Amino acid sequence: MVEAVLVDLFSLPDNLQNNIQGLLHNTLETIEKCSSIPAPFVYVMCSQRQGCERNGEQESLLPALRGFQSLKKRLELVRAATTAAALYTIKQRLDEKDLSSIKIILPTLRKDLMKVYVDHLFTAVYQFEFEDLQVTSDCKKLQIAEPQSEGQTLPTQDVVLIQSEIQMYLESLPSLKGELTILRSSLIPEDIFLHGFTTRTGGISYIPTLSSCNLFSSSKRRDPQIVVKENLRRLANAAGFNPETFHRVKIDHANAVCIMGKTEPDSYDGIVTNQKGVTIAAPGADCIPVLFADPVRKACGAAHSGWKGTLLGVSMATVNAMVSEYGCNVKDILVVLGPSVGPCCYKLPHESAKEFHRIDPKCVRLFDSASPYIDIRRATQILLESGGILPENIQDDSVTDQNQNITFCTACHPDKFYSHFRDGTNFGTQIGFISIRD
Repeated sequence: MVEAVLVDLFSLPDNLQNNIQGLLHNTLETIEKCSSIPAPFVYVMCSQRQGCERNGEQESLLPALRGFQSLKKRLELVRAATTAAALYTIKQRLDEKDLSSIKIILPTLRKDLMKVYVDHLFTAVYQFEFEDLQVTSDCKKLQIAEPQSEGQTLPTQDVVLIQSEIQMYLESLPSLKGELTILRSSLIPEDIFLHGFTTRTGGISYIPTLSSCNLFSSSKRRDPQIVVKENLRRLANAAGFNPETFHRVKIDHANAVCIMGKTEPDSYDGIVTNQKGVTIAAPGADCIPVLFADPVRKACGAAHSGWKGTLLGVSMATVNAMVSEYGCNVKDILVVLGPSVGPCCYKLPHESAKEFHRIDPKCVRLFDSASPYIDIRRATQILLESGGILPENIQDDSVTDQNQNITFCTACHPDKFYSHFRDGTNFGTQIGFISIRD
């Protein structure tokens, strides 16, 4: 069922420009009479450069918009200087209403072009249908999805231009929820390593559970990869690393480790390098982003440690990779645990809790309950110490002020951090990152 209809008048062919009012009137009439739901949301997209805005009003299109009573409160004219700006504005409207099924009515010549914009600005959460813009009274048109063509039919240079247009627009957007903030550890020497843990402020992601510096995109979330890329660019500028040499773990909630410069596994939760200027990172939204630094051998690592990865020993697997690949001495390796869900909030079923109880009974609170509270941070620290990491070389907090050590619980601090546990499936993600300075 179509929940919203987008009428694309952004760049009409010359032979249709003179009939724009009649064209729009007939299109809206068909939507009003023939939609499969009583009143879908309708967005009419046009260009400011084509005279859509005149003295603060859309005088050239107003006559065509009048008279559609059932659509009146659900009809909006969106005008912008570029297709990217108009479509992103419409995406915000759709996300505000949690709509995901959209029909786009547009000139045939715009179809392949629009599909590129859609591919970049939306994720698999949304379903699109495309229909030719034409004068018709065929009611079936609004209910039958036209199959999308396979493959990309636009010339490569056109696709590159669209990508550039979208990127320029996103770069022009203001940061949301305050300035970009990076938490740094006092344990890792700043003269050798560049590192930090991100918070949720200073990006452009606008959906409440993703706002604002979300750094992960997936087919199940509404933040597209290109928005995450812009958030990363802003982080890189603030932190001082090159986003083009940035590598994030490919999460599998296991214990595989990628060695930079060697064949990359299909998935891995740990990553290590001794290459200067290469930034490696691990995400976290309750799971722990763990950073590793050896100032003697000048090597570093990052690991994503959720409850499964913790039990599988992903942190020590990362340490062992640094030892075997770069000749690190385990006693030289510094380890910092970034923000994660704390034992105050995190629960697991009793069967899973038993595994943490075996590591140390102090890792579990209310053990006899159906869902005991779990301390994955304590478990990680115990496993690291058992593997030979010195207790004084493990920092279980992330600080900006070295005199104020705070262990953050992501679920307890909605103003600072994302949390899957707290926010549900459409959650945002922060990261821990580290690199060896040039």
